[in-house]
Amino acid sequence: MLDSLSGRLSEIMKKIRGWGSLNEINVTDGLREIKLALLEADVNYKVVKAFMEGVTAEAMGEKVLKSIAPAQQFTKIVYDYLVKILGDTPKDLNIHRGGISVLMLVGLQGSGKTTSAVKLARHIQKSYNKKPLLIAADIYRPAAVKQLALLSEKNGFDMFEADDDPVNICAAGVKHAKENSFG
Repeated sequence: MLDSLSGRLSEIMKKIRGWGSLNEINVTDGLREIKLALLEADVNYKVVKAFMEGVTAEAMGEKVLKSIAPAQQFTKIVYDYLVKILGDTPKDLNIHRGGISVLMLVGLQGSGKTTSAVKLARHIQKSYNKKPLLIAADIYRPAAVKQLALLSEKNGFDMFEADDDPVNICAAGVKHAKENSFG
């Protein structure tokens, strides 16, 4: 999902490179597209609203420096507010050193949960010296279990699957992880 959002924001920033001035119309148009990209990426509406208000206030109050293109100034303002909202320091995962840690990925269909799960498993394995177990609980997308199985095998991870509803699959998967020294 972050790759998708990053791509959308890059496209928007390319569009605004041709701005001759930093004016209300340009700022409003640029922010409208950014707002849609953030909302489509499931960013909380209140966060998007605060972001929009902050960027608008700052962009409309900016004096355009002659040495910097208006689009560059707008890009800098957007970047600064994204950093302000997201934070400027990386956050560590809350991974328990002993026992298991359960992480659940939730998102819209096609947002990259399956591939992100494998990337996350690889990160946890390398950074925390853990043995991840991927649980295939997306039974509603026909190819999801097969995709996770292929990616798990390709990357050397174990996968748990069962014919049941997602809640029971997750509970059984966690039980399996505890009983078989995953973590």
